[in-house]
Amino acid sequence: MSVVVCEDVVRRFGSVAAVDGVSLRVERGEIFGIIGPNGAGKTTLLNCIEGLDRPTSGHTTVLGLHPLNDQRELTLRTGVQLQSAALPPRITVAEALRLFSALYEEPVPWQELLGTLGILDKRSTRVERLSGGERQRVFVALALLHDPEVVFLDELTTALDPQARLAMWDVVASIRDRGTTVVLTTHYMEEAEHLCDRVGIIDHGRLIALDTVANLVREHADDANARITLTQPPLRDLELESIPNVTAAEVDGADLNVQGRDGFLQDVLVTLADQQMRVADVRTTSPGLEDVFLNLTGRAMRTDEVLQGQ
Repeated sequence: MSVVVCEDVVRRFGSVAAVDGVSLRVERGEIFGIIGPNGAGKTTLLNCIEGLDRPTSGHTTVLGLHPLNDQRELTLRTGVQLQSAALPPRITVAEALRLFSALYEEPVPWQELLGTLGILDKRSTRVERLSGGERQRVFVALALLHDPEVVFLDELTTALDPQARLAMWDVVASIRDRGTTVVLTTHYMEEAEHLCDRVGIIDHGRLIALDTVANLVREHADDANARITLTQPPLRDLELESIPNVTAAEVDGADLNVQGRDGFLQDVLVTLADQQMRVADVRTTSPGLEDVFLNLTGRAMRTDEVLQGQ
């Protein structure tokens, strides 16, 4: 049984369809990413799944239950970290964890949870004195106190600095390693590439692609590129185009620009060595979800974000 099922979910606000006919399934034990630019409808969709909002039409289940009709049971079996959340600023981390632990019959030992999340040493610190990353970890701890089967993380790393973001990735991976299914939203493509087993790309409320990152890149992105600098220009045709999986090759003096797929670079380097060509430098660029989004929509993800922020 799929953990989360969405069937033709629509959520309208007046004449605007924030979510427009989305169907997807999340399987047990995976990290599933709902990704797309700001304003694409990711949080609205997640709110419908969590039972925080009611779809205009369509059908949603979580653990086989209705998010609204079975909300009491789902509250005990799911964890939620909202995009925007707050605690009283003068409460300490330990006080917050004790308070929320009292809401559950069998809470996870909160000291152990803080240790797993790397903030046990902050247990006596007031929330107002925590860094952004530390505060996010507290909210994750609150979402995990009752050992949920599924946890929903909405834009977990927004506004975190790069170091805190990388640390939070480790936290998300550790949650999955505990056996918990993770559903997250993000507009950071490198985050989705690093964390997610599968992703659904949302744009203007519609699901435009759903698969593993590797499959999406293979199907919708351009070839990888390698720029190779030789110690001296070749005196003859290297015939790089004849190498399997090489799709294009250019020679400009000692510089080679080669494009290809599926491990083509290793074959290129072997061919150069066989022809006694010495390599001085190799620089590669690989396609990712940014390229997938560009090819599917005709615009760059980050450009879209900048425009929406104006």
